[in-house]
Amino acid sequence: MKPNKRIALGFSSSAFSLLQRIKTRGHAEIIALTPGAVSQIDIRSEEILIDRPEKLFQRFWGPDTTFIVIGAIGAVIRIIAPLLTEKTKDPAVLVMDSRAKNIVPILGGHKAGAEELACHLSEDFGAQSIFTGFSRTENFLSIDSFGDTWGWKRSGSIADWNNLMMHISKKLSISFEQNVGSTLWNSSEGALNLFSKKSNTENNSLNTPLFHICSEALNKCCWHPPMLWVGIGCEKNTSESLIERSLTKAFAEAGLAKEAIAGLATIDIKSNEIGIKSLQLKAELPIRFYTAEELAKVSVPNPSKIVQLEVDTHSVAEASSLLAAGKGGSLKFPKHIYKSLENEIGAVTIAISQSKEPFAPQRGELHLIGTGPGEISFLTNDSRYALSRSAIWIGYKRYLDLIEPLRRFDQVRIDSSLTNEKERCSEALRLATQGVCVALISSGDSGIYGMAGLALELWLAKTKAERPDFQVHPGISALQVAASKIGAPLMHDFCAISLSDCLTPWGQIEERIKAASDSDFVIAFYNPRSKERSWQLQKALNILMTNRSRKTPVVFAYQVGRSEEEVKVYTLESVPIDRVNMLTVLLVGNSDSFVNDGYVVTPRGY
Repeated sequence: MKPNKRIALGFSSSAFSLLQRIKTRGHAEIIALTPGAVSQIDIRSEEILIDRPEKLFQRFWGPDTTFIVIGAIGAVIRIIAPLLTEKTKDPAVLVMDSRAKNIVPILGGHKAGAEELACHLSEDFGAQSIFTGFSRTENFLSIDSFGDTWGWKRSGSIADWNNLMMHISKKLSISFEQNVGSTLWNSSEGALNLFSKKSNTENNSLNTPLFHICSEALNKCCWHPPMLWVGIGCEKNTSESLIERSLTKAFAEAGLAKEAIAGLATIDIKSNEIGIKSLQLKAELPIRFYTAEELAKVSVPNPSKIVQLEVDTHSVAEASSLLAAGKGGSLKFPKHIYKSLENEIGAVTIAISQSKEPFAPQRGELHLIGTGPGEISFLTNDSRYALSRSAIWIGYKRYLDLIEPLRRFDQVRIDSSLTNEKERCSEALRLATQGVCVALISSGDSGIYGMAGLALELWLAKTKAERPDFQVHPGISALQVAASKIGAPLMHDFCAISLSDCLTPWGQIEERIKAASDSDFVIAFYNPRSKERSWQLQKALNILMTNRSRKTPVVFAYQVGRSEEEVKVYTLESVPIDRVNMLTVLLVGNSDSFVNDGYVVTPRGY
């Protein structure tokens, strides 16, 4: 087993069920159990047994490991105490009870991510997180860790970061300078709380600590959005060590931070160059290949006749870095050539360009979330978990307002108007492609008249290398809630039809209504009536009454799951059309549906 793992460890047999849930939900790759935890339990091959828990901690101890322990805090502290070094070298350690009622991050709260993971676990399992760290208890943005969910990387000495965090803990003022990357983070409540605090002492610009958001290497507290594209040209079979050494030297000479690298770029004939491929895999960076024809069209400051003769283009490093940086990109470091040393082969040319926006889809996440009808109790734990992971929430303002109590102080919301669906999806995807974890929010289920389909189409239009992680989280649809409020009208076959002809021609909608009526489906009508579309509902009801009894029950469900909720039963001939609007769902029974004591039932024949 390799490091860089999340490990869940149980001390007793009561922990086994929770350990399996933790692994199934993807919170840990390894389940570890002590012999006492597995008495009378069949152990599967992917789980490991340990005779002494301290051996597991010793084996994986380091900043790239997270331990989730099911057991007593005291026992965990006694085990890990001899292993503690310093915060940049220690792992994240969280402790949970076997019933997942409480979660306590006890080590690696900020940089190692223990507090963030505790938030995610608490939403996923319905638990309570217990925090004692200053930033979280004061609702201050955690300056030393917040950039992770924005797709950024950190640099700076331990001493400088410790000094900055100490300054914050004393409630003294700090400031920042930013010249690249999204500024949305600064609109979060946590940032506003932090930067609105006035110093308790006489501070001036000389002794107020700064942190920077930049692409430069400043030897200070810095967050680096992925902005830099490295163009590489090299002779055939150039040594891997020479390419790596040249990259490091180029960044040092340019005064730029390697943490700000977005990706690599070169000519397509180098796609099998072992040294470049090795560098790309080791650094886990995207790489873009361009044809000689594409490169030849780029104007560069240092064209080369020699390169032109060799590969049919006047530039590889500068041209490929500029192409990768895209529209609005600029050359930050013109090409430099680096020669081989002893035991090395070849030569390398490096150029560096900066893009207008960050690019790190491999770090980004786009979560399509259905909030249900609006009442938070209808929100699934899976959706709450996705919301907890996301640095940005994007959605129609009304839907965001309904779940606002769940938004943490370190999360940003972007409100959108109801009709700007494509713009909303495009913005969410753009931010996720930058490396940000984004929640795109619909009411009900995002895959039922929500944003999932449009967002997925836009996502699929990108190349695989440009796609952030994409996940759809199911929600409870309005038709389900409406049915639950009035009995069991959806017990047999049913369908949903939107009466909005804004995106679908009315002729097509009419054909669907006729087919559903002929097939005797229970029908849920969405978007039944608006100010601009006042006649379609009556037309739909008339179609149904041609072969369905006028006394067929119709459930009128308005604002279900919200404070203004109203659910009543009418018939096809008595539906109060003037009271129907876009916040209403209608459930039309089939030929067997009936009403009894105010409940609607569609029997299935059990």
